[in-house]
This record gives sequence, structure tokens and C-alpha cells, in this order.
Amino acid sequence: MLGLLVWAPLSACQPGGAPGEATPHAEATEPAAGAATEAAAVPDPEANPEADPEAPTAEPFDPSAADLVVYSGRSENLVGPLIERFEDESGLEVAVRWGDTAELAALLLEEGAVSRADVFFAQEPGALGAVEDLLAPLPATVLDRVAPRFRDPGGRWVGTSGRARVVVYNTASLTPADLPEGMEGFVDPKWTGRIGWAPSNASFQSMVTAMRTAWGEDRTRAWLEGIVANEPVVFDRNAPIVEAVGAGEVDVGFSNHYYLYRFLTEEGPGFPARNHFLTDGGPGSLVLEAGIGIVATGSHREAAEKLAAFLLTPEAQRYFADETFEYPLIDGVAPAAIVDMPPLAELHAIDLDAGDLADARGTLALLRDVGALP
Repeated sequence: MLGLLVWAPLSACQPGGAPGEATPHAEATEPAAGAATEAAAVPDPEANPEADPEAPTAEPFDPSAADLVVYSGRSENLVGPLIERFEDESGLEVAVRWGDTAELAALLLEEGAVSRADVFFAQEPGALGAVEDLLAPLPATVLDRVAPRFRDPGGRWVGTSGRARVVVYNTASLTPADLPEGMEGFVDPKWTGRIGWAPSNASFQSMVTAMRTAWGEDRTRAWLEGIVANEPVVFDRNAPIVEAVGAGEVDVGFSNHYYLYRFLTEEGPGFPARNHFLTDGGPGSLVLEAGIGIVATGSHREAAEKLAAFLLTPEAQRYFADETFEYPLIDGVAPAAIVDMPPLAELHAIDLDAGDLADARGTLALLRDVGALP
């Protein structure tokens, strides 16, 4: 490493009172309330079992000495080693401001043309969409490495890894045959008190946005009201949901796929939970991408384009597969060889483009209106 500089992070919102909060697998909270999230409701993942993997660090620095300035909503524990590899291979010194994706998106909007950022590395497409007017078009050589569904239709950002929405279930209580093929099955009163969810989590909110796009407002409202009526257990993050499912505190939970694999890696295949990948092709099968965009007013365009290209190399995509259990988005790189993780091409994922998830504010308003959020 040639010198990874660290910028003091923004303070992250941390909803309290959720069961399982103190888990070693926890990610940073993906907040959905307040000014930052009104700008962009976002996150999404870490390998260090001793610390909150999405928690930002706190070493101030002067970015003026850097060859590239990155605002990263992906945590240092998660992607710091990958950025160090980029430094080593490129000879560039990278300064990173670690923080919450939603807050960093809001900061970019506030800073506008005076921002020091060259690159925005976000956990969710919603945040990239919120700041897309600040982003420059990416080279076709970068965009063409991923399928159109995993990049901005206008070419201003590109996905770097994929995260599938799943239903994680307790294997002592349920078998796959007991589970619905789609999310609407969970409004059945038989699921009362058995569901864990995190309505303040940005990945969940993106799924609701997908529902609004695919189903319309009325059907989505009816689904949310049905789940609320079933008295779900509320969590603030995905990892505590998986932990609670494994502990038998709830029978099922709505989560992203990779959290379970971190538990299985750490605790072994006997951990009593597995992922149920929905097969109806509906919103519950959504695949979300983390992604990167280049800030148009940045001072280091060439270096920024080099980082974007690096994150879509086989080396970097293999890192996402093996270290974070996310889905690689380029051809020729397989997902991690871990129990019950199907290839991306075999998922019955809903057919939506990234631009279909742009209306985060409408989703927040709906969640509040049905009582899922305060």
C-alpha cells in the first residue's frame, strides 16, 4: 500500500432498540429518516468478525496530497483492502472519506461544485440516482463490462457487485416447501409474530420501491398493511435479522443474501438458517447493485476512471465474490462456492433496471403512512 489516507466520517444514524443489535456481523445502519435519507434512501456489507464492518473510521486528513479522493459508503473493513490493491497496482495515493451512503449523498448535494470528491462509491443504486446530476458519463469501456440492468441508463454510474433479496428461514421450524414463492404469501395471518424485517433499511426500501414500480401503489400498500397487521419483529439492520432467525426468535426474515453466508462461514454449516430465493420473479427477488460514479467537478478524472475500471476487473470481482459473498457482475467470474448460493443467472430475479428504483422519497412516504416507519 502506498498510503491510503482516511478522512473523518460523517456521523451515522443508529436506530436503537432492535433485537440483536450487538452482533459481530453487523453492518452500518442504512438509515431512512432525516435530511440525509430524504436526499437518498440507501445503503446495503463484513469480513472482520470483531468489529462493525460498515462502521466508518475516524482519522482526519488533508486530501490535498491525494491523487484521488473517494467518498465511500462502503466500509473500510469491506473495501479498504481492495482500494489498497488499487493503490499498489496504479501507484496512486487514494484519500477516502468513509461514511454512510445516504449521508455522503446528501453531503455531495450540499457541497455541489466545491466538493473535493472525485468518486462516489455507494452501497445502493438509490443514492447514485439521487446525485446523478453531479456525475460525469463513464467510459463505454467501463459501462459495457456489466449488463444494462446493472448500470445507469444515462451512463453516469455502474454497478460493481450484486446483492439479492431473500427470505432467510429457520431450518428447525420450516422447510422450503413451507415458504411462499413470492412476498405476498407473507400477508397470510399464519405468519403473525414470525417475521423479522427492517423497514428503516435501505435495501428493504429499495425492494418496496420495486414493488411500487411492478405492482403499483395500491397493491404495495396492501402488502405493507398486511405485514404490519402480522406484527413483525422490527430490526434496524439485516445481520440481526439473520441472527434472530438462527436463534429461533423469528421463523423468517427479509434480508440480503450474503448475511447468511457470513454466519455460515463463521459458525459452520450447522447454523440453523438458510436462504430462500423467491421464484415468482416478483419484487422480493430483486438484485441490488453497489456502484460507483465519477463526480463531474472532481480534479482527478483520469485516476477516477482507472478506479472504476479496476473495480470491474476479474481480480476485484473475485474479491467481492470470495470476501463479501456478493455477486460478481462481469462475465467469467463465478460467485463464491458456498452452500446453497445459486449463480446470478439462475435467480428468478425481477426484470427491473436501476432507473426504476429512483423514487426513494415516495417509498419513505408510503412506509410512514402505513405505520412501518415513524
